[in-house]
Amino acid sequence: MSQASDGAKAPTETTDSVAVDSLVQSCLPSVQQWAHGRLPSAARGEFDTVDLVQEAALRMLKRGRRFEPRHAFAVRAYLRQIVLNLIRDKARRLMRRGESVELCEDVPSDQSGPVEFAERAELRAYYEAGLRSLRPRDRRLVIAKLQEERKPKDIAREFGLSSPDAARMAVTRALRRLMRKLERVK
Repeated sequence: MSQASDGAKAPTETTDSVAVDSLVQSCLPSVQQWAHGRLPSAARGEFDTVDLVQEAALRMLKRGRRFEPRHAFAVRAYLRQIVLNLIRDKARRLMRRGESVELCEDVPSDQSGPVEFAERAELRAYYEAGLRSLRPRDRRLVIAKLQEERKPKDIAREFGLSSPDAARMAVTRALRRLMRKLERVK
């Protein structure tokens, strides 16, 4: 052990860690009060304020001698920053996984079953057969509007039409032709 300049022993690491422990313990109630209500409501089932503050205290204590308080409120400020970082981490995790929702047994599902899947496949084949029966220009107009979701001004430019209104009219006519073809197939 090294000696201080006046001959007294320098404080040991154990004495320092006990002092830091004591400081952290004295700050916990005020940090808990500050942190109350800051945790996103969706995360409150898994964590509560006490857990969050304890996690912050553990992280601070693990850092040990690397933390050097510069003023009386440094420990409290440091703990608050750790709590704030933990809250941000929890919020990011929630955003990635989404909020969990409990479903009842009788709630209808948006998920398709085998029947819906077969019906959609049949409709798709029906639409594609009707599309193939159109003239090439009408087919391209329908595809540009329905599948590519292009705007009338873009369709007008691509097809050499005079205006977006002319494009809307050309698409409408092509869709009517398609509907007539589909009615015949039915």
